[in-house]
Amino acid sequence: MRSPQNTATPLARSWFVRGRLVGAAAIAFAVSVAIENAVLAGTGAPTFGAPIEEVLAYYAANRDSVAIASGLVALYLPLLLVFVTGLHGLVERRGGAGADGSRLALAAGAALSAIFVLVNVLQIGLALSAGGLAEPTPAFELVWQVHAAAFALALPTLGTTFIGAALAAHASGLTPAWQRLLGLVGGSLLLAVGLGNLAIADGSALIFVGLLGFAAWLVWLLATGVRLVRS
Repeated sequence: MRSPQNTATPLARSWFVRGRLVGAAAIAFAVSVAIENAVLAGTGAPTFGAPIEEVLAYYAANRDSVAIASGLVALYLPLLLVFVTGLHGLVERRGGAGADGSRLALAAGAALSAIFVLVNVLQIGLALSAGGLAEPTPAFELVWQVHAAAFALALPTLGTTFIGAALAAHASGLTPAWQRLLGLVGGSLLLAVGLGNLAIADGSALIFVGLLGFAAWLVWLLATGVRLVRS
């Protein structure tokens, strides 16, 4: 018969390996998202309020940059799912404190992934069609508007994922109190701007409030990932 101590050793090792995997997924996701946004910003991606002629000119001239950004999305969406699924597993293994929050983060993260797929598919469509157009068409403008609307609706879904993950991680003892506060503030900002999704899709400066919450999400991911890898 194996002693309790011998049984606990592989369990502790399994938790350690799982924690490092979840932490690595969080770090890799945050870095990939940051690189994607840097690529688009560095090439002068148009805002949602930009004239449609400017949008067409950008996608016609920056097909390679869009391809890089789209490839990064294909990389980080599985990482997001690994993180929210793995976080829920860690919470359950640590006694279940914060399990409701981790379930919320898991459900919202899955919905967020679906919306990100839509945003990215539409962006690929813009890049593919822009090269063959001499001037914007009604169909091209419609795709751009749906792309903007999908992005605007992704913000409150991201906020829900953020709040659920932050509450779950703190309740289970994985993160300190300041990270829970960061999650509540950053997630609330994302939820608040979701109320103005039509204005954001139309180019409102309200999007910058959401970007603050988005930046808080990346900081939280990096901090949480480092703690899990080093724990």
